[in-house]
Amino acid sequence: MELRHLRYFIAVAEELHFGRAAEVLGISQPPLSQQIQALEQELGARLFERTNRRVELSEAGRLFLDEARLVLAQVEKASDVARRAQLGELGELKIGFTASAPFTSSIPQAIFAFRQRYPAVHLALQEMSSKEVAERLEEESMHVGIMRPLPLPDSLVAVELLREPLVAVFRSDHPLAAGSEQGMYLKDLATEPFVFFPRTYGSGLYAQLLSLAREAGFSPMFTQEAGEAMTIIGLVAAGLGVTVLPASYQRMRIDGVVYRTLLDPEATSAVWLVQRKDQKSPMAKAFVELVTRKAG
Repeated sequence: MELRHLRYFIAVAEELHFGRAAEVLGISQPPLSQQIQALEQELGARLFERTNRRVELSEAGRLFLDEARLVLAQVEKASDVARRAQLGELGELKIGFTASAPFTSSIPQAIFAFRQRYPAVHLALQEMSSKEVAERLEEESMHVGIMRPLPLPDSLVAVELLREPLVAVFRSDHPLAAGSEQGMYLKDLATEPFVFFPRTYGSGLYAQLLSLAREAGFSPMFTQEAGEAMTIIGLVAAGLGVTVLPASYQRMRIDGVVYRTLLDPEATSAVWLVQRKDQKSPMAKAFVELVTRKAG
């Protein structure tokens, strides 16, 4: 039995006339009659009661009609699933992101727009360090990553979504708070204790802070470490030191701290959208295209 046999049978069952059914199907009547006879022989059941004047469904035909329609509907559904999956409209998209990325407006907007356009795609979002994002992409357990700059393996490619200033963060009663409203230089923090991510955490900001401090002529004195930016800011508010973070963190209003833009020329931080060079997922390609357009 082939799907065309079911289509032929349904056409005759709906028209109850072999000539009209043949016209609907775009074939001649004799082959249609032969195919219906072949179907009946295969089933071992008469599907139609035929007379010279009329064609009617038999009891077996009536029951078979319901099942045949269900089969063709399921086939069409399966075909639609395959088409939509190929277009990136179905499935699961795994996205790794560094903690600071969602605080920038363009990225949440892009994710929202993707969900609106592809509601059948499940977004599996997982927060991790930039280093972990790169590792997961390289081992192909993730489709797309949103991270701060880090050296990448040859298998990955990055697109810069945005670039934002870095800001110094310290207690609001710190001596540097007065008179620095228009910004300050990193060298002004040279003698301050720093609260920052652990070196082993894999944050792209760690290497950048060391590089900026080296250019400013000092080596940061790290006295407290924390893996979460919220915790870092909280420790600054508790008077345990100062820190440097992307400007997007200013949106987190925490009492007792102030943010000052760093005026050093290289004191900016990018956010990258990263994927494998041999990206195979249509969903990921659709997401990347949408996010880069939103960011641009």
